[in-house]
Parts: sequence; structure tokens; C-alpha cells
Amino acid sequence: MSTDNSAVQSEKKKFYKELLALAVPIGLQNLLVALIGASDALMLGRLTQDAVSAVSLANQVVFIMNLFIAAITGGGGALLAQYRGKNDKVTVKRLFCTILKWTFGISLVFFALGMAIPQYLMRIYTTDTNLIEIGAQYIRIVSVSYLFGGITQCYYLVMKLEGKAKMSVIISVVTLLIDVLVDLFLIYGLAGVPKLGANGSAYSTIAVEAIALIWCIILSYRKDNIRPDIKSFLWFSKAHFKDLFKIALPMLFSSLAWGVGFSLHSLIMGHLGSDATAAASITSVAQELITCICKGVSAGAGIMVGSLLGQGLLDKAKEYGKRFCLISFAVGGINVALLAVLGPIVTVFFVLTEAARKYLIYMLLFSALYVFAYSINTIIVVGIFPAGGDARYDAISVLIASWCFALPLALLGAFVFNLPVIVVYIIMCSDEIVKLPFLYPRYKKYIWLKNLTRENLEETAEKN
Repeated sequence: MSTDNSAVQSEKKKFYKELLALAVPIGLQNLLVALIGASDALMLGRLTQDAVSAVSLANQVVFIMNLFIAAITGGGGALLAQYRGKNDKVTVKRLFCTILKWTFGISLVFFALGMAIPQYLMRIYTTDTNLIEIGAQYIRIVSVSYLFGGITQCYYLVMKLEGKAKMSVIISVVTLLIDVLVDLFLIYGLAGVPKLGANGSAYSTIAVEAIALIWCIILSYRKDNIRPDIKSFLWFSKAHFKDLFKIALPMLFSSLAWGVGFSLHSLIMGHLGSDATAAASITSVAQELITCICKGVSAGAGIMVGSLLGQGLLDKAKEYGKRFCLISFAVGGINVALLAVLGPIVTVFFVLTEAARKYLIYMLLFSALYVFAYSINTIIVVGIFPAGGDARYDAISVLIASWCFALPLALLGAFVFNLPVIVVYIIMCSDEIVKLPFLYPRYKKYIWLKNLTRENLEETAEKN
């Protein structure tokens, strides 16, 4: 009996060691990326309220672009994790190149839109002419960075799968420091440098995205690292293409449904005024910083469960899924505690009107419930489920909770019934809470418990 207990304890230690090795670097990397956005918002917030509001609305463009990229890297990541578990390095490289091609194509489209019609993109979110002017100039400049950011995400994905997520943390630390330094000079015009305001933030974004991509490419040429080559770029397999998009398309629908809905949050707040926009923008930054933990655990769950499924260890994957469910509640509680500490601090650093400051306090209070529910949903629905190919549930839950409940009520509250800003905000952000009662029954169906890899891969590739 003691031997069995010792084996169980040893296995649990191995589980948590692997989780920490993945979740901590990935969480830190997400945190550092969020800090880049937070530092931009903080510096612009010390400049003018309109600057932080305009840039927040303008960044909805890259936010939508990243939803497309997330669907491709998410679907590809689920397959890569399983083939990595199967130790099929050839297919891993080929799938990586396929993901790179799709990601660059998406980035190119959004770059073209940002360069050609930035004013029209801003008008989607606000009617304020000053915000449109500031935001349009920002979009036209920052759109160059779109060409770099998506490809960098593909390299980060491979680093995580190879167990080298620490490198993404190092890159993010360096780029954060560069971003802060360049922002100081370009936004405020220090040491004789022209004072560029919001446009200075756009130029610094281009610089850090370019540095991150160049760094990733250089690292990929180290021994035994995955890197693209001509043969893998030219490879095409109908079977693998079908596998990829069987996961990626539901994830894309889910991402777009959630992301366009989240982007509508900015539209609703934008039409409720600059005070509401500024408060909601700062709250969003706080949420991004806090939820980095659950995103790290979610990514770790996807890799760990996916690797086991690729090896055909379904019972062990099932046990891991159970552990991650319990962990999701603990992470939700930690996020609530972090928000309680961070919330009061956030209100001190921004130049806001009294009305905007009041909105911000109430929004941060409600965010405690939001981040708790978001943590659970992210770890289970975005981490565990897609690892075994169950990407549809996320799309269904977003469609019902956001588009059939929260968004219609928020739009009616804002534009028909003229409800107070805080009431509209609470209704608008209630979607994550509405999802919770339906989550566990879906989990217990074990639709996600599948091995997605294919046998005779070389033959399959040759035939296609």
C-alpha cells in the first residue's frame, strides 16, 4: 500500500513539475506582453485622456487580427502537441511551416487594411473626430508591426512545445525594456527627440516586434531546433490539412464570436463617451495583467494533455484533465486576490476626470467576478478541450452567452433604454459568468479524450 502511495505521490510531483515548467514561463511571457500594452497605456494616460482612449480603440484592429492568428496557432498547436508526444519530428516541422504560411497571409491582409483605410476602421468604434484623427494616424504607422507579430507567435508556439518557453520570457523582458525606453523618448520628446505622442507608441511597437521576430529566427538555427525550410513550406497533405482545420475553424469561429463581441465592448463604451472608454480601457489592461496566470496554465494543460493523447495514454490524460479542473478554481481565486491588490494601485497612475475615475472603481470591482469565471473557462475550454479536438464547445458557448445574452442586452441598455454606464458594463461582461453552469456537463462527456495523430505519415504525405 505504501508503495502505491509513493508511486502516486511521485507521479503527482512529476505532474506539477512539468506544469510549472510550462505554465510559469508561458504565464510570464503573457504577462510581459500585457505589460508592454500596459506601459503604453500608462505613458499615454499621463499625456492625455484622449490619447489613451484613441490608442485603445485603434488597437482593436490588431486584436481582431490576433483572433485569426490564435485560431491557426491554437488548432496547429493541438496537433503539434500530439505529434510531439508521438515523437514525429518530420510532421511537426511540416505543420509548423503550414501555420507560418497561413499566419503571414492573415497579417498581410490586416497590414493592407491598416495602411489603406485607418479612418474607416476608427469610425467603427467611435464618432469622436479627435479620437478618429489620433487613432487613424496611429493605425497607419503601427500596421507595419502586424507583419512581424503573427510570425513571432508561431515561433513562440514551437518554443513552448520544445520545452524552451524560457526563451520567450527572455525575449519579452528585453522587448518590454526597449518598449519602455523608446516610449519615454518618442511619446514625451525627451533629450531633444521630437514629441510624437500616440504616434511614438506606434513606432516603439514596430521596433519591439521586429526585434522579437529577428531574435526568434536566429534562435531557430541552433542545433536541433525546429525551423522552416523550402521542402516543408512546399509540403501539402489533404489529410493533415483537414485535421488542422477541423480544430482551427471552430476555434476561429469561437475567437471571432468572442473577439468581435469584445470589440463591440469598445464600440459600446466609445459611444457612451470618453470617460467610459478610458475607464473600460484601463480595466481591460488590469484584466490582461491578472489573467496571465490562467493563460499560462491553460497553455500548459493543452500541451500536457495533448502529448499524452498523442501517445495513446487516454487514462492518464483523463486524470490530468481532472487535476486541471481543480486547478482552474484555485487559479480563479488567485486572480481575484490579485485584482483586489492591483485595482486600487491602477487608479493612482492615470490622469482621469472624476467621472472616469468613478467608473473605473466600479468596473474593477465587478471584474473580480469576471476574472474568476474567465480563469475556469480558459483553462478547461481553451486548454483541455482543444487538446483532444473538441473545439466546438467554445464556439457554442460564446455564441449563446455573448451573442444571445450579454451583447443584445448591453446594446439595448446603451442605445435604447439609456441605462447608466456601469449597468451597461456589468451586463456586457456577464458572458463568462453565464457559461459556468454548462461547463462541467460537457467535460464529463469526454469528447476531448481523443488521439488525433495519423499512422503511416510519410506514405500519406507522398500520396497527397
